[in-house]
Amino acid sequence: MYISGNYKKIKDEIENRRMAAVATAELHNEQVRAESAEIREIDEELTRTGLVIFRTALAGGDLAPVRKRNQELCEKRRALLVSLGYGADYTEPQYTCKRCSDTGYVDTQMCTCLREALIRENFRTSGMGDLLERQSFENFDLERYKKDGEDVYRRVKLNFSAAKAFAESFREKRGNLFLVGTTGAGKTHLTTAIARAVLDRGFDVIYDTAQNIMAAFEHDRFRSGYQPSESRAEKYMECTLLILDDLGTEFTNAFTVSCLYNLLNERQNKGLSTVISTNVSPAQLRDKYEDRIYSRLIGADYQILSFDKCSDFRLMR
Repeated sequence: MYISGNYKKIKDEIENRRMAAVATAELHNEQVRAESAEIREIDEELTRTGLVIFRTALAGGDLAPVRKRNQELCEKRRALLVSLGYGADYTEPQYTCKRCSDTGYVDTQMCTCLREALIRENFRTSGMGDLLERQSFENFDLERYKKDGEDVYRRVKLNFSAAKAFAESFREKRGNLFLVGTTGAGKTHLTTAIARAVLDRGFDVIYDTAQNIMAAFEHDRFRSGYQPSESRAEKYMECTLLILDDLGTEFTNAFTVSCLYNLLNERQNKGLSTVISTNVSPAQLRDKYEDRIYSRLIGADYQILSFDKCSDFRLMR
């Protein structure tokens, strides 16, 4: 569900918060022990009480009296802290998330703090920038397509419904979309709306242009063996949803065509969804790519959403 790099980064941040809270609590403990002999004595007895509980449990004895004494000591300690001008919990770790104590999990289930942090990180690394803040299904203006005629309006309305259904049923119903049409017809708005809805559900999404994706594969192929670096293309193979924009505008040769086929094929084999957008006509795509790629895009693997004959609405603003 989550890009491994994003998960590691957020998990490390949460663990660092936990370690910082524990370290601060220990400093506070050292401080109050230095100030109060009574607290030092209580801590020493609490340590001994812990050993008594352990031994009593092993022997099958009655733990109630020991636990009662332990509770009395803890209450007395809290009262002493207050008398010294501190909060009763001054020497306890102050975790950012009280639910999971900054572990990221509650009873083996991912805590909401970790899930929400991962969603925010997935937004940040999606590649869609502030488009995610501005474009959604809610503000997609279907009425403007009426200017292009009833047929265009009806077709785009169906496209909108298909895109929304794709986002709302994402992963329950796996599939791919192929948006074809002229520049400025609203394809980017619709793909952004898909990305936003899928990200909100906690899945990872990566958006990039075909040109940048092919450049990443070229970098991985030609990088020096003497200076190993992290793969730039691997994320496109692994993300739960890949949005590949501007297909057909990239420089094409035997290598890039092979990379494109391998990318589409591997994602399909892994059951990962892909949304592709292009301004290039189907006829131009057939001329540009091999039949095995063209047949995949135009065949059963992808649901085609056509924006043919739509006006460039960017020119109407």
